[in-house]
Amino acid sequence: MTLAWNELVFQSPYLAVVKAKQLLQEGKITEVDQILENLVESMGRSEKRAVSSQLTGLMLHIIKWKCQPEKRSASWVISIRSARREIADSQEEMPSLNQEFLESIWDKCFASAKQDARDEMGKKPEIIALSWDEVFEEIYTLWEDENI
Repeated sequence: MTLAWNELVFQSPYLAVVKAKQLLQEGKITEVDQILENLVESMGRSEKRAVSSQLTGLMLHIIKWKCQPEKRSASWVISIRSARREIADSQEEMPSLNQEFLESIWDKCFASAKQDARDEMGKKPEIIALSWDEVFEEIYTLWEDENI
């Protein structure tokens, strides 16, 4: 009997692991390997989606920061810092989510962020691009002394 392991992984990663354990105890290494490969692939896709979402949110807040200086708030600062931290944590856990990966999704995330910013601000943002430095290096703070 051939099962579609990717379907089991998609439906319930937990049940897939339980099934892999059972198959391992039965000595069915090939099936275990297939389940594990599907789990790795699924987890990788999930992490990529999460990083893409974080990058889009990060860009959204930076666009709003640049387009609406009069509305800057602590929550924007925290959102920027939090998104950067989440991306860095994901990169630490999965080194393949490196700068090259981020650059490969950059334009798509920027387009989504601009659309979200337009909806939130009620006007089209005048920003045509964001640089790596603006997104990951520039300091966004409401305080004169950012070392607080």
